[in-house]
Amino acid sequence: MDYKSKTGFDNEKYLKMQSEHIRQRISQFGGKLYLEFGGKLFDDYHASRVLPGFKPDSKLQMLLELKEDAEIVIVINSDDIEKNKIRGDLGITYDTDVIRLLNVFRKIGLYVSTVVLTRYDNQPTADAFQSRLESLGVKVCHHYTISGYPSNLKKIISEEGYGKNDYIETSRKLVVVTAPGPGSGKMAVCLSQLYHEHKRGINAGYAKFETFPIWNLPLKHPVNIAYEAATADLNDVNMIDPFHLEAYGKTTVNYNRDIEIFPVLNAMFEKILGESPYKSPTDMGVNMAGNCITDDTVVRKASDDEIIRRYYTALCDRKKGLIPEEEVMKLELLLKQANITADDRKVVGAALAKEQQTGQPAAAMELPDGTVLTGKTSNLLGAVSALLLNALKYFAGIDDDIFLMSPEVIEPIQDLKVRHLGNNNPRIHTDETLLALAICANTDPNAKKAMEQISKLRGCEVHSTVILSAVDERIFKRLGINLTCEPKYSS
Repeated sequence: MDYKSKTGFDNEKYLKMQSEHIRQRISQFGGKLYLEFGGKLFDDYHASRVLPGFKPDSKLQMLLELKEDAEIVIVINSDDIEKNKIRGDLGITYDTDVIRLLNVFRKIGLYVSTVVLTRYDNQPTADAFQSRLESLGVKVCHHYTISGYPSNLKKIISEEGYGKNDYIETSRKLVVVTAPGPGSGKMAVCLSQLYHEHKRGINAGYAKFETFPIWNLPLKHPVNIAYEAATADLNDVNMIDPFHLEAYGKTTVNYNRDIEIFPVLNAMFEKILGESPYKSPTDMGVNMAGNCITDDTVVRKASDDEIIRRYYTALCDRKKGLIPEEEVMKLELLLKQANITADDRKVVGAALAKEQQTGQPAAAMELPDGTVLTGKTSNLLGAVSALLLNALKYFAGIDDDIFLMSPEVIEPIQDLKVRHLGNNNPRIHTDETLLALAICANTDPNAKKAMEQISKLRGCEVHSTVILSAVDERIFKRLGINLTCEPKYSS
């Protein structure tokens, strides 16, 4: 059995251990805790890829165990609204994701008290978004940019710093502060609240729930390098926590932004409590993920795969003009640190070999059992469409020579695309391929059998020798297929 079929993480142990640890931290601060939730609260596909066995909604399930004591504050950077920043894994803007988060939380019975617009400066799009939120019955608060942040402690911890921010009125023991993505200002919101609570005579504490980097894994463990690869746009750097090493003589891993902000948090606690309960950024964390890894070999290989995928994504984004060259250079450095190359991705060599053989764009897919299939370009189908059909036939046990879709079904689609919709390329995209297959499944038993295999595509690895259309990329995301592409366009 291939390693892809194995798990390396105990999700049930994680849920139990994590919820208990958070309860202990609430008690430590006398019954009121601001918990910064880093990463994705649900749909955490990065974690599920690098920690096979981790369920994408694990953190949400854990939070449901604390449901009666918890309320949620969602944070979004006003500049991200202005720039229409996209959440890469879902392909939606941050403001759209806030609405999505809000709806999901409400649907499962979690209480969302407030949305905070950080770095607010009367941006027109932020104001429009606030109006939309208020029409949905959501309370909105503003937090502002503080000059000299995070080094000017005197200003930050004053009425000209955190004091200018709106106070968020909360009512429960656990206040979970989350966001659509990194750089939203979650920690600053928590610290601002501690300042305001202290002014009102309310005892409250702060803790951080950040899945990555995993503090009790080595600095250059592939899981931690994969985190750096995922945040290359933020220029995050994993570091040995110098505060923890000095206080306890133990080596733990944190990242530059938390280490940078720690003196601010320390000063905040000293002002509120007289002394800080934390001696290091690592002390702030409550993450138990590192204690739930059951197979380090599986986790290491899965993380290496993720680093290579991130590298190819960066190459394509650079080709599209979306990112600077420096991000690609950082990913190249991380590949070296992990002692891997792009050639370690099996589907890359298979796809390139097929392209060289046919002289046309090609694609390859690695299945969970390690089997590698290829797809070639034809007059009817693009390479990735052919690849999908080949994979479905393989899963269904259908002979490769059998056609799942007749030309009588495909040709009218091509005619519509070229004659009426203005497309130059008559080959059908993946979404059109799946729709045509669904139509054929009404009358063809083989097509029906193939359709029944679609869920098995989740987790498969695919490489295309050309950059795919946005349509094809979206279909692969929805199918749960891990896609990479060569940084070149089809001619």
